[in-house]
Amino acid sequence: MNIIFLLKPKSVVAHLSAKSSIRQGLEKMRYHGYKALPVIDELGCYVGCVTEGDFLWYLVDRGSSTDIKECEDARVIDIINKERTRPVKINATIDELLEIAVEQNFAPVVDDRGVFVGIVTRSDVIKYLARDNTTQSVGAHVIA
Repeated sequence: MNIIFLLKPKSVVAHLSAKSSIRQGLEKMRYHGYKALPVIDELGCYVGCVTEGDFLWYLVDRGSSTDIKECEDARVIDIINKERTRPVKINATIDELLEIAVEQNFAPVVDDRGVFVGIVTRSDVIKYLARDNTTQSVGAHVIA
């Protein structure tokens, strides 16, 4: 099965520019209600993911000031953990996607050049697998 059928395209996925300010990132995350957002560079390539925890630790490490307006100079690219939330290629198998879904809420999907094309969510993977198992079970009962 090609994972493209599970893909939520970039056009409908909330994401951040690597050059976004911390303030912009926090505002977008709050607006959409997500706990993590993919980050892309000026060429559209996936560079990592920023999480609520990344923002929290940034604010904690800054010290006593919690004025969000003071976060205009810092950029999202400076706080992301590039090792977390690894992407999958557009031609990945469902098994490769499942490995990532075990550890991540979503899998960023990139093309052969590393350009971000969208995400596949853990819930979509689970729904697909559950539907596939139900179909196989129903088929087995009909044959038997």
